[in-house]
Amino acid sequence: MFGLSELALVLLVVVVVLGVKKLPELTRSAGKAARIFKSEAKALKNDER
Repeated sequence: MFGLSELALVLLVVVVVLGVKKLPELTRSAGKAARIFKSEAKALKNDER
């Protein structure tokens, strides 16, 4: 899969393409999506029981 150096390179390209201005908005959206995914996975796990 991806190594640490490849991941760093992808993040660097994202920063350059999107610009530093949009980075906080992007990270906020990614965090929100991760929280939603985590809560849905937890709910699915509880429904199995």
